[in-house]
Amino acid sequence: MNRVEMGVRRFGRVNWLGLYTLAWREVMRFSNVWTQTLLAPLVTAGLFLMIFNIAIGPKRGDVLGVPFIEFLAPGILMMTVIQNAFANTSSSLVISKVQGNIVDTLMPPLSGAEIVLGYLAGGIVRGVIVSVAIMTMLIVFLGMGVAHPLWTLVFVVLGGAFLGGVGIVAGIFANKFDQMAAITNFIVTPLAFLSGTFYSVSALPPVLRELTTFNPMFYLIDGARYGVLGVSDGSPVLGLCVVIGATFLVCTAAWLMIRSGYRLKG
Repeated sequence: MNRVEMGVRRFGRVNWLGLYTLAWREVMRFSNVWTQTLLAPLVTAGLFLMIFNIAIGPKRGDVLGVPFIEFLAPGILMMTVIQNAFANTSSSLVISKVQGNIVDTLMPPLSGAEIVLGYLAGGIVRGVIVSVAIMTMLIVFLGMGVAHPLWTLVFVVLGGAFLGGVGIVAGIFANKFDQMAAITNFIVTPLAFLSGTFYSVSALPPVLRELTTFNPMFYLIDGARYGVLGVSDGSPVLGLCVVIGATFLVCTAAWLMIRSGYRLKG
């Protein structure tokens, strides 16, 4: 990697133009195929809600004091956000490595932190756009409101940042599409589905309930549910602290991997 690590670079401590260019590239990358990256998740979320409402909704009582379909909605929203944020950063890196043009990202005078932030920007923006579209659908078709808009926004952004960071780590580690598919299918998807998206963790046996508390995605789902509905399984403040800590750790890991050139050089 051709990057100035010592001293003050000629464009200052932060290469704002380079950072903006990388972030804009990542946003345009998913915007150019919006039917796959934005419309498809919206349709999938709508189908989840419709199927659960038809199959279970009328028969299921309230959960945490709200109708089951409303309880389900914030979980579907956050699950869609984190899946899209992860897909955005991981696919960008893997495609660049497979096509051999990852050097175009590594050669410019960008620090490891700037590269991480540039990739994260794409994942966060994609997650926010998807969340706004789904929330609009919930307001229009289910008549739902947002109990705590600021809390909802904070958890959506943190969800995009956390899974975007996980996507960077996974994208650096994976050298082939099948390796990326294995990480998605056996790690990311199970953690997302077993995070309280479709149920309240209070209904779980004590052992499973305890294990769930070690899953950062649970706190994202629970935080989004508190933001939208005003109810949650746990403390939203605790959830916020856990998610901030997890995001910091995974982004630090991504920075160290990029800074060292792990699985990126040669």
